[in-house]
Amino acid sequence: MLGQLAKQQPTTDETILSVKGLEVNFDGFKALRNLDFSLKQGELRFLIGPNGAGKTTLLDVICGKVKPSQGHVLFKDSIDLTKHQEHQIAQLGIGRKFQAPTVFSTLTVFENLALSMKQQRGLLSALWAKTTSEQRERLHLRLDMIGLQTKAKERAGSLSHGEKQWLEIGMLLMQEPDLLLLDEPAAGMTDSETEKTGELLHEIAANQTIIVVEHDMAFVRQFARMVTVLHEGTVLREGTMQEIQNDDKVAEVYLGRRVERGA
Repeated sequence: MLGQLAKQQPTTDETILSVKGLEVNFDGFKALRNLDFSLKQGELRFLIGPNGAGKTTLLDVICGKVKPSQGHVLFKDSIDLTKHQEHQIAQLGIGRKFQAPTVFSTLTVFENLALSMKQQRGLLSALWAKTTSEQRERLHLRLDMIGLQTKAKERAGSLSHGEKQWLEIGMLLMQEPDLLLLDEPAAGMTDSETEKTGELLHEIAANQTIIVVEHDMAFVRQFARMVTVLHEGTVLREGTMQEIQNDDKVAEVYLGRRVERGA
């Protein structure tokens, strides 16, 4: 599968997200300070940085969970997300996954995905309604993508931690978001699950834009394309993983080693 990753669609020049002068204050503490950040459609962007750098706070602002004291977050050029509530932002095409998986444990994998399908009906009616052939095709495509086709009839509570993570990503995809926000999607996974998660992110990025907050640097090195390093609430550096690893400032403030010159 890794060999197929290079064949995916390239990013476009169209900016899907533009953050300007963003500030967030928590009782006098500036979690974000004059932060500028932009994202092209089709990008898979990793956010890294020390604890408290502002990574999760940035995602919280994008999805409407936290309101900034200053700045703008423009989605698709014209929609200022700071003026919308969480449910409205979800309807606009932004999906958020938190670190701990949230699935309906007593329902099957298939039912979890069916409930998450983009539709105009309530929870119970969605559960008992008959799916159309087109909807079933979409459901099976997602099951195949997340690697749970053989477990479609199993209860979600019986899945491994990694499988629950993939199921929740699949549930997000059933909403057909344009932008996915993922908080440490590989946390707590085995090595093989981590590998599969990285491949899944690349596969998803063929059609959607993704921001990933991640602390596992081995995972970032293997699967990141473009990386944004946050430090003390603002952008420290941006670039490819190789550029980030070779940056003296990043090495000093994040990777924990002081760069010595001369001699």
